[in-house]
Amino acid sequence: MIDAEKANYPITWMCRLLGVPRSSYYSWRKRVATETATQARRRELGTHVDRLFTEGRGTFGCRRVAAQLNREGHACSVGLVADLMREFGLAACQPRAYKRTTVPGEEPVHSPDLIGREFTADAPGHRLVGDITYLRTSEGWLYLATVIDLATRMVVGWQLAEHMRTSLVMDALDMAITHGHLRPEAVFHSDRGTQYTSGEFSRFCKDNQVRTSVGRAGVCWDNAAAESFFASLKNEMYHREPFPTRARARFAVADYIEVFYNRKRLHSSLGYRTPAEAHRDHLTATAA
Repeated sequence: MIDAEKANYPITWMCRLLGVPRSSYYSWRKRVATETATQARRRELGTHVDRLFTEGRGTFGCRRVAAQLNREGHACSVGLVADLMREFGLAACQPRAYKRTTVPGEEPVHSPDLIGREFTADAPGHRLVGDITYLRTSEGWLYLATVIDLATRMVVGWQLAEHMRTSLVMDALDMAITHGHLRPEAVFHSDRGTQYTSGEFSRFCKDNQVRTSVGRAGVCWDNAAAESFFASLKNEMYHREPFPTRARARFAVADYIEVFYNRKRLHSSLGYRTPAEAHRDHLTATAA
C-alpha cells in the first residue's frame, strides 16, 4: 500500500499512520529490487542457455553450456545452468553403446603398441589415432575412416567410401598428410583391423615417414580415443535422423566433422575449448 501511494502521500506520514517502521519499509524495497534483478538475470541467462543448446544441436549438457556461457562473459555455475535446462525442458541426447566394427587381419604386419593407452601429445602432428566405422543408409552401407590428433582432438583426416579396402584408410591418412597435419616420424595408432595391418598400408606409412602402432587384438581400450569420436558422432548425429541416400549421409558427416565437431564442440579434456581453438593455441605458443 505504501509503495502504491508514495506519489500521493509522504512515506514518513504513511509509515506512522500504519504503524510500520520506516526502516522496515526501505528494507522491503531493497529486497524487492534485489529479487527483481536476480529474476532479470535469470531470464537473460535462460535466453542464452536456450540459444547455446540450439547451437550445440541438442548435444550440449549443463557443463558444456556453462563453460560456453563463462567464455562469453556470462558468469554462472553448472548448477544454475542445470536448473535452467530442467526448467526449459532441455536435455542433451544420451549416449548409446558403441560397437567395434574392424576385423583383425589373418596375416598382419606386426607393429608395436607405441601409444600404450596414453592418448595425449605435447604438440600437434606427433601422435595420431584412427579407426573405421559403418554407417547404414537406405541405399546401402558407407564406411568412415578417420585420423585424429591426440594433442587437439581434431579430426585432421577422414574418408567415406562404399567399401572397406585398404585404400579407405590410406586416403584418410593421406588427407592429414597433404594438409600438413603430420610431422616426420609421427606415430599413427590403430586397432588390428586388416586394413591397418596390411602390407600395403605399412608401405604407405613407411613412404610417408609415419610409424605405425597397433593395440592388442580385441581390446577396445587400446584405441579408446578413436572409438570415442565414433561414439560421439553416432550419438550426436547419426542416430538422430534417418539417411535415405548415401549423398545425404556424406553431407551430414562432413557437416558434423568440419563445422560442428572441429569448430564448435567444446571438449572437457581441452579445458572446454574446441579442437580448432586448441590447434590455434598450439601454433600461437610455438610462434611466440
